[in-house]
Amino acid sequence: MEHLFKPTPIQKKFFTPIVIILSAIAINGLVFLLGRFVFGIGAVTNLNDQFPWGIWIGIDVAAGVALAAGGFTTAALGHIMHKDKYEVIIRPALLTAMLGYTFVAMSVMIDLGRYHYIWHPLVMWNGTSVLFEVGICVMIYLTVLYIEFLPIVTERFIGRVNLPGFLAKFNNTVDKLLRVLDRALDKTMFIFIISGVVLSCLHQSSLGTLMVIAGEKMHPLWQTPILPLLFLLSAICVGFPMVIFESLISSKSFGLKPELDVLEGLGRMVGPMLLIYLTAKMVDVVIRETYVHLMTINTESIMFTIEVMIGIVIPLRMFFSRKISKTPEGLFWASAFVIFGVLLNRVNNFIIAYTPPYAESSYFPSFGEISVTLGFIALEILLFRFLVMIFPVVSTPQKVAFKTKYAVKGLFR
Repeated sequence: MEHLFKPTPIQKKFFTPIVIILSAIAINGLVFLLGRFVFGIGAVTNLNDQFPWGIWIGIDVAAGVALAAGGFTTAALGHIMHKDKYEVIIRPALLTAMLGYTFVAMSVMIDLGRYHYIWHPLVMWNGTSVLFEVGICVMIYLTVLYIEFLPIVTERFIGRVNLPGFLAKFNNTVDKLLRVLDRALDKTMFIFIISGVVLSCLHQSSLGTLMVIAGEKMHPLWQTPILPLLFLLSAICVGFPMVIFESLISSKSFGLKPELDVLEGLGRMVGPMLLIYLTAKMVDVVIRETYVHLMTINTESIMFTIEVMIGIVIPLRMFFSRKISKTPEGLFWASAFVIFGVLLNRVNNFIIAYTPPYAESSYFPSFGEISVTLGFIALEILLFRFLVMIFPVVSTPQKVAFKTKYAVKGLFR
């Protein structure tokens, strides 16, 4: 008797003490979100004409897009580079990215004063606008993510269609349609995978371009012509740590043994990527001579130092340490530091470094803004838990008796 890992729905109870707490946080956020739509954005947030965006853009959108990068990095690794060893982490990364981008789109909508005009970029094209490029790429990539998730849906329901009542007569028809869809996706999926990777690179870097055109409104420590490159590099750097972080938490939550061999392999790739990112960032600071701003102790210099030291240097050292990177705890904390660093980088760029001209006061998020952001995070976790209990996303060990080499093929047929 041997074990093979196969994606299967998780058989666990949904509600736990932590799930109940997350549900309360999500409900609280939804209450404030309802207030935003009923009473207007000004009634819930501290946004105004001088500070038209806050944490809903800095965290929910900019950081959310970056932290969902595990979808395209694992797709590139497993499907394009054909590293079959990492197949087990592609589906959870895909689901995380799909949920992440869904909430990014929702965050953009609630941040718009006239949220009902969010569809305008689809028909009112502006090829010279960086924000237009970001919006279109995110819309298309979100569609691609849902298409990439469809084979998981067909796998779950093919041969198991059981419609209730009078709808039962359509069981065979629906099953045949699912099989046709599955075959069509099997032949065309490579197009969507490649498109997803290309689209991700485009809008990850374009978010940096968006801040470049802010000009002197940005603090010199972050305002640089290579900001698009830095945004892309940081997104690539956080992709695998986010997958490691999510995988270890999921394994703990569902009582599964973590795939340490796979996670260690991902960890070995993070160190060199962080080194490239740190080098680019430091070379830029030296060439532009903006290091002089670090001599003055203020909010900007402190936040920049924390971002670099805790978010890059410390995890860089941890990922290059074979002793640390071979333990679940070491991988968890090293990944957590990278995630914190990229999150702080987006907050620094979109909130800390950005100062509107003639600002009469500083911006600090309201309780309603914080509630909605935390509510979205909690809701995303709850949806992830719910979906992995329905669809074959997480790989679990399956006991299989092997008699011939053909038994292996039969398991995955």
